[in-house]
Amino acid sequence: MAPIAVSCGGSSSLKSVAPTAAPSPAPSNTVWLCKPGAADNPCESDLTTSVIAADGSSTIENAAVAKDPPIDCFYVYPTVSGQTTLNANLNIDPEEKAIAVSQASRFSQVCRVYAPMYRQLTFSTVKAITSGQLAASDLAQADAIGYADVLSAWQDYLAHYNDGRGVVLIGHSQGAMMLTSLASSEIDPSPAERKLLVSALLIGGNILVKTGQDIGGDFQNIPACRSNDQTGCVVAYSSFDQTPPAGSFFGRADAGVRAANAAGKDVEVLCVNPASLSGGQGPLNTMYVPTTPFPGALGTLIGPIRTASTPWISYPGLYTGTCKSEGGANWLQIDTTNIPDETRPIVTVSQVLGPTWGLHLVDINIALGNLVDLVRQQAAAFSQ
Repeated sequence: MAPIAVSCGGSSSLKSVAPTAAPSPAPSNTVWLCKPGAADNPCESDLTTSVIAADGSSTIENAAVAKDPPIDCFYVYPTVSGQTTLNANLNIDPEEKAIAVSQASRFSQVCRVYAPMYRQLTFSTVKAITSGQLAASDLAQADAIGYADVLSAWQDYLAHYNDGRGVVLIGHSQGAMMLTSLASSEIDPSPAERKLLVSALLIGGNILVKTGQDIGGDFQNIPACRSNDQTGCVVAYSSFDQTPPAGSFFGRADAGVRAANAAGKDVEVLCVNPASLSGGQGPLNTMYVPTTPFPGALGTLIGPIRTASTPWISYPGLYTGTCKSEGGANWLQIDTTNIPDETRPIVTVSQVLGPTWGLHLVDINIALGNLVDLVRQQAAAFSQ
């Protein structure tokens, strides 16, 4: 069973709706949000980007979907569904398309992207969880329904599409927690499946390791990534611009979204800096942001969109990242780079969900350029 998945949606600005009954048991056929060659594939969208330099000048980056990449990516999206049921259905709504563009499409430069639909916990459900309105038994059942879809899709992918290719797992928040359960139960104990694992990017999901170590906790055979040519490893972090407070959902094993998994164990939350896997501070080059407004409740939280004539805009060198450990918390500290004569419009990320969530909404996008570059290097190392 998947761990209880609480994701971006606990903001008081979201209307609290009592979720209705969960849908019927999992279908036998995967509904693919993204699959190579599919029509209207959000993971193969236009990647043209306006790159804004520190002096305010703009250049165009013409990135493109790879024609024959050496590896695959298996992406599971975070909480985005605005449906009012306990579990979302498998309809592909605008929110799922938009999050696939925002988080997964840039990886199509380096891998074939597969992304299944799953009956995730909706915004309404997460609101009910954070307000204590949902019984534990109902939550466990709903969580299991979503995980069953992800597991079925993974088995479908291995049986019909993998053909022995290396694969990167990519997930954020609820998606990261689903993939953590999948990796823990299916991949970590299986030498055959571990052999296929290029890496696992499990972002904003409180991945657990033995205290002071790079393994143990969730995985016994899959360690943290500590160099760009290391494969079969995991990258995990949650981003904050200050120390996560007591009771934070992320960065703290004792009080976070997966506290039940950590109870009574000598574990901590893993932080791997995508800008410097070996440790220390590194430049987050770059934050990539779509310029099309995001639909639904998440769009209202994100706020005003950055404008440009291209589908994407980026700000190289605007932020740095550093993994920090303090007071029982482990997190990716985000700081604004002090660039002399900076003339770009002020672009800030903020804790729109409150300090217990940190910079959760931008966990992936603030380091998207680093993550894509990392997968490119890992793919090369894996293919040698």
